[in-house]
Amino acid sequence: MDQVMTERALERENVRFLGTGGISAENRCRGFRPAFRDAQTNIVYPSCFADGRRAPCHLLDGLPDEVVVARDAAGRVAAVKASVTSGFVCDGRFYTREEAAQQLRQESA
Repeated sequence: MDQVMTERALERENVRFLGTGGISAENRCRGFRPAFRDAQTNIVYPSCFADGRRAPCHLLDGLPDEVVVARDAAGRVAAVKASVTSGFVCDGRFYTREEAAQQLRQESA
């Protein structure tokens, strides 16, 4: 069964992609900006704080209600649809974490 996206899942992804270029801190200087894509609709959402300001890393709080499946007692986003994937936007294109890491490897070669 598909797993919903949570902050814990984002933390695991950051550990998995550390050192590969697949995290914000390692690819920001190359113009990559954190974002999410909903595979069901193919809509890409930039990562934002709850108030709508662009975030420097992946945050669930700025995602719209149509992808949110759970909130905590304080109203913060606790989980989003399993069809939502974290990644990056660069030059108008969405990259998965894997694709961003691959792009950075190619640029460094």
